Amino acid sequence: MNHTADDSQFSAPVFDQFDGVADPGNYRPLPDGWALAVADIIDSTQAIEDGRYKAVNTAGASVIAGVMNATGHHDLPFVFGGDGAVVAVPPSAIKTARHALAAVQRLVGDELQLTMRAALVPLADIRAAGQDVRVARFRVSQQVAYAMLAGGGSSWAESRMKEGQYAIDPAPPGTRPDLNGLSCRWNPIQSRHGSIASIIAVPGDSGDSEAFRSLVSEIVSLAGGEERAGHPVPVQGPELGFSKVGLETEARTSAPASRRLRRKILIFLQNLFLIGLFRSGIRIGSFDPRRYRQDLATHSDFRKFDDGLKMTIDVAPERLDAIEARLKQAEAEGIAHYGIHRQDAALMTCLVPTSLSTDHMHFIDGAAGGYATAARHLKAALQNKAAPKTVTP
Repeated sequence: MNHTADDSQFSAPVFDQFDGVADPGNYRPLPDGWALAVADIIDSTQAIEDGRYKAVNTAGASVIAGVMNATGHHDLPFVFGGDGAVVAVPPSAIKTARHALAAVQRLVGDELQLTMRAALVPLADIRAAGQDVRVARFRVSQQVAYAMLAGGGSSWAESRMKEGQYAIDPAPPGTRPDLNGLSCRWNPIQSRHGSIASIIAVPGDSGDSEAFRSLVSEIVSLAGGEERAGHPVPVQGPELGFSKVGLETEARTSAPASRRLRRKILIFLQNLFLIGLFRSGIRIGSFDPRRYRQDLATHSDFRKFDDGLKMTIDVAPERLDAIEARLKQAEAEGIAHYGIHRQDAALMTCLVPTSLSTDHMHFIDGAAGGYATAARHLKAALQNKAAPKTVTP
């Protein structure tokens, strides 16, 4: 089959109420010939225990930035997963995406001292295995709509990657991806209601997809009872800060060692200038600092669907208890498996194409383990369930 540059044009249905993630009518299959670029950090648990979750989040977001910048397609379906990401790639961009993933792996290893694994999984193989990749888009504003993935294909691709299949090797030393727009300059966002909870819920062993969709609607509704549905980012936006870790991480991902000091100075001066704008409210041309900070909250991906529900929400203890009780009941009924991780704050990692663009995107995760730790809890529960039970006479 011959493909042209136009093969990247894929229009998924768009919905603007988040409970639409449970409606199969909102999803459309990816076209034949596409592939999934998947990546994650090996042993992110240890990095988290070492207090390096800022670096872990940046590594995950760099997969999205690297692939989109390299291919020139900034509307590709993707999902940020905390310590990794998945990006759907059209046929004409697969070779370029492969090189981008290899370059991101090299940078993550050399500059962030993390080990990333990556794979490029053909959609044809996913479908041959009886899975699919269906895409919907949840509109958070007129400028930004985040992709939601269903069909089991994303999970299948991630599992194959962890088995070493479809693996991509890191690029040669010194190779650097184009991570333009990737930044991490915001301070951790403290909980205002009780705790920041990172929640993952995936289909259970019963295979009852209708019951799982109903559960997703219930959990979304329970969280929706919190102020702004549990949105962890204040309506006026987070605080811009002079985080030494954030400054070092951004400098390492955006400049080689020979230009790093100059880059750090530039980031510091930019932060100083932006703090002045945000505090004064002075507009510079079309840039309105007050509107930008409000858009930060609106454009944040604090909830998503990637073959399962993922949310990082700010909720009161009693509401979180109700959510966990419902998930525990669903697990007992075979409808779902879940993992929850509580922490005091959330982290924001940003992808801003240009300083004046209105389509800036902001990835939210927990500040002390987030999705990676919730996934570890989920995995431990599954392993415990599968382990043979010892009967004591």
